[in-house]
This record gives sequence, C-alpha cells and structure tokens, in this order.
Amino acid sequence: NGPRYAEPVPVVLTSYCLRGTTRRGRYVRPGIIAADPSFFPLSRYVELYVGGRYYGRFLVDDTGRKIKGNRIDVWLPTCRESKVFGVRRGTAVLLPRLPELRQAGSPVPPAGPNGRR
Repeated sequence: NGPRYAEPVPVVLTSYCLRGTTRRGRYVRPGIIAADPSFFPLSRYVELYVGGRYYGRFLVDDTGRKIKGNRIDVWLPTCRESKVFGVRRGTAVLLPRLPELRQAGSPVPPAGPNGRR
C-alpha cells in the first residue's frame, strides 16, 4: 500500500521526455509525473522535495512499466533535460484531494434522498 496523506515518503526520482498522452489520456506537459498507481493514485497531487529542497507540486497522471513502488518519473520537455536530471533521491508528500470548488452562479447539485447535497 502507498503512503497516507501528508506523510513524507522517501522516493527515487527519474525523468522522461516522451511525447503523446498520459495514462489518463491527456497530453504530457510540465507538472506531470508517472507513478505506480497502487502507491500514488492517479489524478492526485504530490509535492516533491529533492535533497531537502522543495521541487514542486505535480499531478500523478501517468504510469510506466518500470515505475513501481516509491519510484516517480518526472516529465521534462526535452530529452537533454531528462538526461541531466539523472536519478535523484527525494521525498514525496501525497496531498489530500480538495473538495470541489464551484464558481459563483454555477448550479447547485440536487439534494439526495435524505435531503443532503
């Protein structure tokens, strides 16, 4: 099983530069990572730290054959950047899913059978 929310987990970080779409069918872009979905669930956000320094907030949107357990693959726009990135050790923190925010004027969902929304 994967980490609990807000629990720092040691990870091995690699990177990739492939073009195309992610496991969830979206185009790759900065801020996307590939992870083992049984460890870091798809469509969740993870904050990464490399060498104790904050590296950023990333969306788990992709998977990979070699990405198992506490290994994370960061998408980078060029293969040169990916090669320079190499293999790093870091820490990942799984962020809790935030409640959906509605814009002003958006319809309110209908009440359920017990009167709750």
